[in-house]
Amino acid sequence: MSPALTTETTWTLPPSPTALKAAAQATATTTPTTTAPYYNARLDPRNFLEGPLSADPATRLRQMLARPGIVVAPGICDGISARCAVEAGFDCLYQSGAATTASRLGQPDLAIATLNDFVGAAEMVCSLNPTVPVIADADTGFGGANMVARTVTKYARAGVAGLHIEDQVQTKRCGHLLGKQVVSREEYITRIRAAVQARDAIPGSNFVVIARTDSAQCLGWEEALLRLKLASQVGADVLFIEGVKTKELLEETVSTLAPKPVLVNVISGGLTPSFTSQDAEAMGAKIIIFSLASCVPMVHALRSAFQSLKNTGTDFVAAQGMGPREFFEVMGLRNAIELDAKAGGTAYTSI
Repeated sequence: MSPALTTETTWTLPPSPTALKAAAQATATTTPTTTAPYYNARLDPRNFLEGPLSADPATRLRQMLARPGIVVAPGICDGISARCAVEAGFDCLYQSGAATTASRLGQPDLAIATLNDFVGAAEMVCSLNPTVPVIADADTGFGGANMVARTVTKYARAGVAGLHIEDQVQTKRCGHLLGKQVVSREEYITRIRAAVQARDAIPGSNFVVIARTDSAQCLGWEEALLRLKLASQVGADVLFIEGVKTKELLEETVSTLAPKPVLVNVISGGLTPSFTSQDAEAMGAKIIIFSLASCVPMVHALRSAFQSLKNTGTDFVAAQGMGPREFFEVMGLRNAIELDAKAGGTAYTSI
């Protein structure tokens, strides 16, 4: 039997509290219980408190989560934005599903991109600076338990440090749009359990599994918190409610789910207020991502540049004095020249 779905509708009057409660009860099917909460001694946060930061990105992310300070991860959408984020000094990056879909396909965030689209983008980004952890959006895991497991394996092999899996239906949409549908608790927890099992099947892997729920908008805050508590019990490392609408709700989320770290997603003009990283840290969040920090400014910059070119017949003003060499310096030209020279090459002695 197909899992029950709960729909947030925007074209009718809001459902009554009684109807919402009935919908939540229908959606929240009996979740399988485990004999004991998941525990992996090797992944205990206390093991990551001391020592130098690892060159392995997943281990490095766990060290950052275990130690003081908030992890700030700007959303990147391609190689250029990733290079610019690292140049700016960020020590963690976020590969947004919306940004990846837009940059690779020129499409909106409506479950159009495939697993291969996401993995291809991640592999490229992770190769640019392999020591900088990349957290990547994995949408719903792209299918049932076996596809979720395959997603984790492919992301880990691509060099991703951690991913988040959500509870929307397969025909999902951006978490800051209306009309979202979510699967039952049972199906959601199956996804998270599959992700954890896939991680544990990789020898020595410190890959971080982040459980995301989009249920707050259609089932309420209590249901969202319950889903994340269940996700924590089956092994999720970090917990993430999409669409936190107030400071008080974020603080409640952090206190209710402690000691598990909480991730907050800030999108300008989205459901969540424009918290700064300092705000989020003061409220107890451990990770803050800015999903559209690259692609939205990119739209403004490109619109302006192309309009200037159309109006003036030249790109001189938009280039702001940056020539090809200066551009390639941002893209790693110096490192490429040095690598060639150390290997005995002479191709770039004059460039």
